[in-house]
Amino acid sequence: YGWCGRGVAMRAAGLGANVIVTEIDPIRALEARMDGYRVMKIREAVKEADMLITVTGNLDVVSGDDFKYMKDGCILANSGHFNVEINKQDLEKMSTATKMLKPDIEEFTMADGRRIYLLADGRLVNLAGERGQGHPAEIMDMSFAMQALSAKYLVNNKLEVGIYKTLDETDISVAELKLKAMKIEIDHLSNEQVKYLENWQEGT
Repeated sequence: YGWCGRGVAMRAAGLGANVIVTEIDPIRALEARMDGYRVMKIREAVKEADMLITVTGNLDVVSGDDFKYMKDGCILANSGHFNVEINKQDLEKMSTATKMLKPDIEEFTMADGRRIYLLADGRLVNLAGERGQGHPAEIMDMSFAMQALSAKYLVNNKLEVGIYKTLDETDISVAELKLKAMKIEIDHLSNEQVKYLENWQEGT
């Protein structure tokens, strides 16, 4: 239930889906529940899913015996990372036959006759799919802006080799530029409001 998972859940719910979220993070799991979604372990979720979309960035999210519990006709798609989130090798081992129905739609027939469908070979469905349009320009412009400003920061500052979080100031700067481009204005705190928020002695 990261940013991608939230987006998928929100849009699916908007289309009338009964959304189930699976999580490993207790805070995100609680957030998903408070947002109105059912939350359960993946093994339980696959029993109910008509369509399953992974957006985790990790491997083997759906693997092994998970495929034994899936409903006939379940559709699998990945939009989180490389083609490692849905373990296709495990699915192939458990199936008795496979068939390409259309470009990017592969059918796996299980020993008990159930059929499971994998989209875009388990790769990022919005990029690898035949009709995939990739990431919207409205998102990529911000990503590229973050990358450019981060590269500029690297050039202008001598850093030890390691992993660094992008500065909050960079995030804010990109957000401000995006809002300006969209002709959206927001409010700003007065000096008194800033002072009030910074003073822990005020309030109840």
